[in-house]
Amino acid sequence: MTDSHAHIYSDKFKQDVDKILEKAFEENVNKIYMPNIDHKSIDGMLELEEKYKGKCFSMMGLHPCSVDKNFEKELYIVEEWLNKRHFTAVGEMGIDLYWDKTYFEQQKEAFRIQTNWAKKFKLPIVIHIREAMQETLELLEDVYEEGLTGVVHCFTGNLEDAERILKLGFKLGIGGVATFKNGGLDKVIPHVGLEHLLLETDSPYLAPKPHRGKRNEPSYIPIIAQRIAELKDIDVAEVEKVTDENAAALFVTEPV
Repeated sequence: MTDSHAHIYSDKFKQDVDKILEKAFEENVNKIYMPNIDHKSIDGMLELEEKYKGKCFSMMGLHPCSVDKNFEKELYIVEEWLNKRHFTAVGEMGIDLYWDKTYFEQQKEAFRIQTNWAKKFKLPIVIHIREAMQETLELLEDVYEEGLTGVVHCFTGNLEDAERILKLGFKLGIGGVATFKNGGLDKVIPHVGLEHLLLETDSPYLAPKPHRGKRNEPSYIPIIAQRIAELKDIDVAEVEKVTDENAAALFVTEPV
């Protein structure tokens, strides 16, 4: 199985990251994709990738919550790294209007710039959306051109939102929210083909039931796979197999 989105370099894993990763590998979660946040997360992320070669993979991007009046300096660092070495995706990037709408225009500009780099380097984009589904989908539809691929991570929209995303050939990242009683994904997942889904934890955030409210970790991926299997009334082995294949097809683990 693959965890397509986990911040395992986070300070919340500082004391026991090796133990957490070994636990994930024991649960057959053998590939973990790590989205970047900003300049402060790069070193820790790359160190883990180096230590766990072939199991932990880095992306490069600027998270929308790290976009402020100085966002161009952050983007300069992202561009420098993209030119320096290979990454599996551009991300995580996107629009987040939950905490603050002050830098909405800057977030949109950062989205466009990073999408252009993804096109240039032939990499998928990993999109973060919070309290901004319509704004982000309009932006994505505007910048989209054939060949652009990616995933809307931690998808929490409705079926209409999902259909707009799938129409562009993008994947949906499904995490712990699928296990929440009022998460809403029980109305979406039964109507979306497995070929469009990725499993993710977004560790250390959004732990699935029965761990909700606690630190999330990649070893919980089987819980999410089981929930999808229940919602689609299929065998969990099929969920594990197809979502793993989807991740392998989307993320560019070797330079093109």
